[in-house]
Amino acid sequence: MGRTSDAFRRGPAGLTLPVPLGVTSVRITPKTPEVRVPRLVGLMAVDARETAEARGVLLAAPDRPDFHLTVVDYVVRQYPLPGSEVPRGAVVTVWFDLGEGEGGGGAGVREPRLPRPPSGGLQRELDAPRDPFEVLR
Repeated sequence: MGRTSDAFRRGPAGLTLPVPLGVTSVRITPKTPEVRVPRLVGLMAVDARETAEARGVLLAAPDRPDFHLTVVDYVVRQYPLPGSEVPRGAVVTVWFDLGEGEGGGGAGVREPRLPRPPSGGLQRELDAPRDPFEVLR
């Protein structure tokens, strides 16, 4: 955050807030006691942090000790679930790796299948085209 300028912004209810140098807008979250947990699954780490901050919740990532540096990993799971009401400042836990037995096994087994499909592709599967101008009787 660093230095603040002599400039001040008027917030809700006449509250005056200092604005750091170089900042053109300040996000002021309402002081409601309960907030709804945002949907974070599918977001990149940086977007999940911004969304959580905007909604008034904190994030924890037990599978990423360097979570504050994580940028492009995607959230695959979260608790509490999206839409749950929690106190402002509550911790939402997010995971970036799927747990044991939760998928993440890739595209399955890649072994050759027997019997092999016949060669020839579309030529073998489709009948030869007929004459489109054939006279029907």
